[in-house]
This record gives sequence, C-alpha cells and structure tokens, in this order.
Amino acid sequence: MRELNVAVVGTGAVGQTFLQVLAERNFPVGKLKVLATSRSAGKTVRFKDRDYTVEETTPASFEGVDLALFAGGEASKLFAREATARGAVVIDNSSTFRLDPEVPLVVPEVNPQDVRWHKGIIANPNCSTIQMVVALKPLHDAARIKRVVVATYQAVSGAGQEAIEELRQQSRQVLEGEQEIRGSVFPYQIAFNCLPHIDVFLENGYTKEEMKMVYETQKIMGDPGIRVTATTVRVPVFNGHSEAVTVETERKLTAQEAREILRRAPGIVVVDDPQGKAYPLAVQASGRDEVFVGRIREDISVESGLNLWVVADNLRKGAATNAVQIAEVLLQEGLL
Repeated sequence: MRELNVAVVGTGAVGQTFLQVLAERNFPVGKLKVLATSRSAGKTVRFKDRDYTVEETTPASFEGVDLALFAGGEASKLFAREATARGAVVIDNSSTFRLDPEVPLVVPEVNPQDVRWHKGIIANPNCSTIQMVVALKPLHDAARIKRVVVATYQAVSGAGQEAIEELRQQSRQVLEGEQEIRGSVFPYQIAFNCLPHIDVFLENGYTKEEMKMVYETQKIMGDPGIRVTATTVRVPVFNGHSEAVTVETERKLTAQEAREILRRAPGIVVVDDPQGKAYPLAVQASGRDEVFVGRIREDISVESGLNLWVVADNLRKGAATNAVQIAEVLLQEGLL
C-alpha cells in the first residue's frame, strides 16, 4: 500500500488521539507533519518511535500533503480550503463544514458511500451524534425510525484538554473543602455537578450542540423526515459520552429483536444483562473504538418505541477514530 504524506492539525486532546489512532491502526503514514498555532510551535510530540517538532500552521504547510486531519477549532476555517487547494484531502473534526450541502458528513458504519462525492473536504460529525447514529442505523434499516428523543451525559474531554484539567483541579478543591471553586472553561463548577448547557443557546431555547444532533442525524442517515429532539448535558466524567436514547419506529420492534439486530451491526457491542448488572459504562468504553449499547427495552409510553443506553469514547469513536476510519474508506475506494 502506498504511504501517504499526512498532516495532523492540532495538538490538543483530539490531535493527540489522532496520532495514537493512526499508529494503532497502522495507517500508511509516510511523512508526517504536526501543525498547530504559533503558541504550540516548537513543542515535540511522539508518533510511533519518533519525536516530531510541532510547526506553525500556514498555507504553505500543506504543500505535498495527501491527507490533512483537522482536530477542530479556528484552524479549519483558516486553512482547510488552503489545504485542498494544494491537493490534500481534508477530514475536518470541527463544525465548520458539517451542514454544508457540498460536504459529506460521514460515519463509516452508517454512510460510507458518501465519501465518493467529496470535493476535497469530508466532515467528521459531532461526537455525540456519531455514537447515536451508529446505534440508530441498523434499527432504522429494520423498522424505519420516525422520532428520536435523546439526553446526553457528555464528558469534559469533549471540551478539550483545558476542560480535563479544570475538572481535575476543581475535584481536588472540593475534596479539600475549599469554598470558592473557580473555573474558566465552564460557566459554573463542573466538579460534582451537571451543566445542561453545551455550546451557546439559540433563539429556540435549544443549544447549538442540541441542534447539531438534530441536523447532523438527518444528514448522515439520509432522511430529513426523522424528527429529533435533544438535551445535552456536561457531566463530571473525564472521558466517554453516555446517552439515553428513545426511538419511535414505524414497525414495532421487540426488545429481543432490537438486541439481535444491534449484535449483528458493525461497530456495536451489546452489553445488556440488567439482572447481572451488565450495561455500558463510560469508564469501560474509554480507550475503545466500539459503540456500546444496553438497557434495551420497549418504551411503555408509546406503541412502537425502544429505549437504549449508548456509550462511547468521545475522543476516539467520537472524533479521531471515526476520522481515521473515513480515511481508510477513502483508501479502499481509491480516493486517496
């Protein structure tokens, strides 16, 4: 397999996970560039058995690059188009291009075929959307989902490395009995607390994070008729997002049917033995690439409904692993 010149843009939590996943999956990296802001330039990062010096991102950074993985943030707006103009294929983890009708929004277990119509940029969906649609797709294929109600319990790693440090510091402060708990990442104390507020509030009362789940789900699933409502909550967990998902289908599925469908689906591990206290946990999903589904039961409030508990590592399947899987699909399709 031909080796590729790869650029990873960003050295935060997602950027570091990109490097880890590329190494673990033996992606055919030839030359590697690690790019970031001027503040991070000059630092070193490890990839496989070698240290790489972080370079400041400029348009010229993408000369000769085959694949550019953007970890997110402002860099995507500033440099993604510059990268494609120089011949690179961009897989972008920011929200910049997700709802652009000219840009595919891809989860390989759900809509891998959409990579075929990319025009230089492929968007990586929101972390909370990715794990949900992996679980929804096989149920949708079997019985067509009409409506989704989801409440998320999202780890602080989704807000970056500084958020991880803030939870760690605040937890120490609380346990040591300090009265004044300060933070800069979140508007309120996150340690031993839950914040029903991720991203900015919109005029309709939803947050931007919640509306991402609505629109991204419809785009990825290729069905704008699926109705979605979401409440997204930041919880004091370091890594791993959990979701309580209720789906209403056109054709009734029993809980056992749903379990069998999900067990056969790619990328899913069913952990569902409540009597044996077996159900998905964030601490067990952390470091893994699968989406874990459990607490599968029929919704007693509607005729054709199911309740699911869906858990995944938001830095891996919710970001870096999904992006690398997209790149692997591009290779398989001969598009890299």
